[in-house]
Amino acid sequence: MAQRRITNPALFICDLQDKFRPAIHEFPKVISTTQKMLKASQILNIPVFATTQNKTRLGETCPELGLDAADGVKTVIHADKTMFSMLTPEVRKALEKFDSKLSCVIVGIESHICVTQTTLDLLHEGHKVYILADGVSSCNKEEVPIALARLRHEGAVVTSSESFLYECMGDAGIEEFRQIARLVKETSSSTKDTLQTLCKI
Repeated sequence: MAQRRITNPALFICDLQDKFRPAIHEFPKVISTTQKMLKASQILNIPVFATTQNKTRLGETCPELGLDAADGVKTVIHADKTMFSMLTPEVRKALEKFDSKLSCVIVGIESHICVTQTTLDLLHEGHKVYILADGVSSCNKEEVPIALARLRHEGAVVTSSESFLYECMGDAGIEEFRQIARLVKETSSSTKDTLQTLCKI
C-alpha cells in the first residue's frame, strides 16, 4: 500500500498582512505560493499555523488567503504577536497537542527576521524545517539569499513548493496524488513566474 514520504507535515504562514503589500519585494508572488500551499494543505490534511505581527498596527492577514473564513482554511492557531519568532507561548502550546515532532514548511516574511527566528526556534525544538524559496521574501531582496544560506547552514532544508509537495506525497499511488498533480498543473504558470522572480541564482 502506498504511503506518504513525509507523515507529519505542518504549514507555517508567517505574517502575510495587508500593510506589508507595498513594502515587500514581489509580495504577490509570496501570496500566490501560499495560496497553492493552502490548497494542498486541504487536500493532504496538513495542519496550518499562522501569525500576524502586531496586527493593531500592521493589519490582518491578507483576506485572499481565506484563513479562518467560514468557507476558508481552518488553522490550528492564528495568533498575533510582537516577538519576531512565530513560536510564541500560544503557538508552543498548540504544538504540544501533536504526538511527534513535525516537518514544518514555512512561507511568509521577512526572510531574514521572522522567518529566520521561527526556523531557528523550530530547529532548536527538534522539528524538521523546510523553507520554500518561492514562498518567502523581505523588503530588501538582497536579504533573502543571505538568510536562506544561513538557515541552510543551521540545518533547514531550502526547497521549492512543488518539490516539497511531491516529497510530501512520495508515491503516485497515494489517494490524493491526482488532486495534487492537478493543483500543480493549474498553478504551473504562476509557479514558473514566481521561481524566475524570487529564486534567481
